[in-house]
Amino acid sequence: MTSSPSMENGTSSSSSGSSSLNGCMQEFKLFQTHSNFYMIGWNGSGVHRVLKIDRLDASELNVSEDPTAYTKSECYELLKRIHEGNKATGGLKRVAVCYGIIGFIKFLGPYYMLVITERREIGEICGHRVYEVSKSEMISLQHSSVLGNFANSRDENRYKRLLCMVDLTKDFFFSYSYNVMRSFQKNVCDHESGGTLYKKMFVWNEFLTRGIRHHLRNTVWTVALVYGFFKQTTLSEAGRNFKLTLIARRSRHNAGTRYLKRGINESGNVANDVETEQIVSEDVPEDSPMQISSVVQNRGSIPLFWSQETSRMNLKPDIVLSKRDLNYEATRLHFENLVERYGIPIIILNLIKTKERRPRESILRAEFANAIDFINKDLPEENRLRFLHWDLHKHFQSKTANVLALLGKVAACALMLTGFFYYEVTPAMKLEGYMSLSSSDAEMSPQNSSDDDSGEYDSLEKNLPPSKNVANGDYDTKPGRLQRGVLRTNCIDCLDRTNVAQYAYGWAALGQQLYALGIRDAPTIELDDRLSSALMGLYERMGDTLAYQYGGSAAHNKVFSERRGQWRAATQSQEFLRTLQRYYNNAYMDADKQDAINIFLGTFQPEKGKQAIWELRSDSRSNGQNGEISIGEDERFLVKRCLSDGNILHESRTPMSAMSSKHESISHKGFMSSRHVNHVTSESSPDMPAAGDVSLSRCTPSMPSTHFFGDVKKIQHNGSSSYYLSEQEDMSSVSNFVDVEWLSSSENLYENDQLYRPSSYSTAEVSSSENIISEVKQSTPAMNENGSSSRKGKEPMGTETSTKIHDDFTDSFKQWVAYGEALCH
Repeated sequence: MTSSPSMENGTSSSSSGSSSLNGCMQEFKLFQTHSNFYMIGWNGSGVHRVLKIDRLDASELNVSEDPTAYTKSECYELLKRIHEGNKATGGLKRVAVCYGIIGFIKFLGPYYMLVITERREIGEICGHRVYEVSKSEMISLQHSSVLGNFANSRDENRYKRLLCMVDLTKDFFFSYSYNVMRSFQKNVCDHESGGTLYKKMFVWNEFLTRGIRHHLRNTVWTVALVYGFFKQTTLSEAGRNFKLTLIARRSRHNAGTRYLKRGINESGNVANDVETEQIVSEDVPEDSPMQISSVVQNRGSIPLFWSQETSRMNLKPDIVLSKRDLNYEATRLHFENLVERYGIPIIILNLIKTKERRPRESILRAEFANAIDFINKDLPEENRLRFLHWDLHKHFQSKTANVLALLGKVAACALMLTGFFYYEVTPAMKLEGYMSLSSSDAEMSPQNSSDDDSGEYDSLEKNLPPSKNVANGDYDTKPGRLQRGVLRTNCIDCLDRTNVAQYAYGWAALGQQLYALGIRDAPTIELDDRLSSALMGLYERMGDTLAYQYGGSAAHNKVFSERRGQWRAATQSQEFLRTLQRYYNNAYMDADKQDAINIFLGTFQPEKGKQAIWELRSDSRSNGQNGEISIGEDERFLVKRCLSDGNILHESRTPMSAMSSKHESISHKGFMSSRHVNHVTSESSPDMPAAGDVSLSRCTPSMPSTHFFGDVKKIQHNGSSSYYLSEQEDMSSVSNFVDVEWLSSSENLYENDQLYRPSSYSTAEVSSSENIISEVKQSTPAMNENGSSSRKGKEPMGTETSTKIHDDFTDSFKQWVAYGEALCH
């Protein structure tokens, strides 16, 4: 932690080198008297401001800001007078040095103030520093001499303990001068500041800061916290340094833990909704123009009404799929929101299993495909959802498949459709309002506020600054480029397999970004390139962080482990321990964690005379809260229940057609009006490729442009093991933006690829934690689709040993002795 400067000498250790950034107050001192708190804030320009917080009636939030801008000497005299006037009650005492107010919260008694007492710089974007919270403190506004209500003290303390379960020192980050809750493209093209930024879906302390923002009509004293992941590293290529920044922003809507937040809610918000941004920028001096590029992708739970009931007795809880939303209205709302945030096209990469001996994930896969088809029927061709259902688990099991290269091909297709953002930032843009986080009374007005970037994409193109800055005409800049649309990836948990696919997308984009910046001569990067390895490390670290937040353990990274040539036994042991850790947290810790999140976000607000949140857990499950689905007696037939033993129960005491007739028909509209389709094509200078020129090494053969769009020829299932299709499915139901036959045929290209799959290591499975532990009491080795043993081709470690295994041992133990493999695999 950087030591705080003394207010008397007016120095500031954290003031930015750019004078324009000194207007942000970044350090504060908190003082108290018997009746008030006084917070003194100052910036690098020597301006001091005073905030007064009333303590006499701590049950109400009463804050006021002194409009006077003091010098250091004037502020010192003010504090001296306050001390003299309160000597009878103890005078003025310093409480803490802090770096911003997180917010205020009230349980059953007084208000509490949450402040940042330590911070750590973790990176910078265009000269704007980004920090993480290293230490925070919760301070009661009520003076210790005032006795609280004893009857409520026990519940009050329990609420305080619950709130502290949201560890602000883990994965919360902020910036005083950069809108870190928005993508770089939006910061450059659509200038928003002040209180409107706190309403964004990625600001987790929106509820906590609501009171002080309402009172003061500004955001000078608070910081906007983003929850997720932030990592920045400096790399070099061809003698040129560049910064690679990876940011993950977790949505506060429908937020929570793995089994308590699944699927979608009525507002169209999905669980585990995370925006990932990859920024590549030149490492140049502050007074030089800087080329910068960014690309955004998204992950989120399958947008259907489904759930899994937490079970302490079952590692694979039942998957419950509700059919109550027959017209997929919530699903439609979700994709409309994605279009408002990112534009079109929306590309869906669905990685869940297509075929299983015991149907679980495949139930959701079929329903998701139906939802996409239902929504697309009402959309014009150019606005339709693009999709690819691709069973990553099956392809990773294949000995001839290079899943990273195949996913890289899919990423290249997606990049052709969406493009990526590129812009050359001049020094003046860094200092004169672009990307700066400011506030004013006008910006706080309700009519100027917007939530979740709704409709912002409309203005991006027209607000993109000109390629040559008029005030700095000495700089010749390349034409800018915009990203239009987004790739949305999901598996069951949106953790393990999803992270592999997101790395493949980042790998494909990195080559394009470096080529656009002129750092590389070709828009491709080999999988064995050190840049690919460095990027993999970042995505693996991000995957672990996001998995801890949502699932309770680090991510299952079998694909990454095998890519590095890690010993299989070590990988299996690691995966097994992570499975146990995830199971324990899901079964025993997630209920309290979900309560803590609901209190922090204001989803539940305690009141006197109202049931406590821990008393509502059983009720919340039956009433559909906390991600659980309400199943009434009259709608039981609307639920498909996929049990762990593979049985599917579908009660249908009333015909589905009878229920369908009860629903009124509704008119459907396209996601976007025609003006969204008529955006000017992303411009490129002659030495920069258009988005359609994306290509990846090892991704051959080349493919005609018609393969990327919806004109996919319907080819009936031919029994090939290249992909799993049910009898009712055809190729067009698998994808409408990439030729699946072309993609599947590429698997044979990697059969002898020693680079990716070392011959000394066996193929491992990749899956969520639900698939790590097989049943211990299986009597025979797993069988493949053709009915032959999956161990075909493997020889026992010792024939004599295997023949001497005593019949009293279990079959699984015999297999372990005979084949030398882990018991749980």
